[in-house]
Amino acid sequence: MLVWVIYDISENKIRSRVAKFCKNYGLFRVQKSAFLGDMNRNEADSLALECEQVIEESDSVYVFPMCEDCFSKIELIGAGFDRELVAGLTITKMF
Repeated sequence: MLVWVIYDISENKIRSRVAKFCKNYGLFRVQKSAFLGDMNRNEADSLALECEQVIEESDSVYVFPMCEDCFSKIELIGAGFDRELVAGLTITKMF
């Protein structure tokens, strides 16, 4: 399944750890605090647990599963991310 991971973390060290977790699971950075990639349910749950162990109470990490049909309906306005980063996925730009 496609998974978005979006976070708001104030401390640089913790933010870097969460970004590293995302990269280790094969997710691709699409914005400074947003990652996207293909994961199974167990991987998504494991990533969520790892993040939960390192973030502060005031921080937030969202792990959003998204079906491919819904992903194909995303409207992107402005500069997007490189399609090749998320190989095999269809990304539509709407202007």
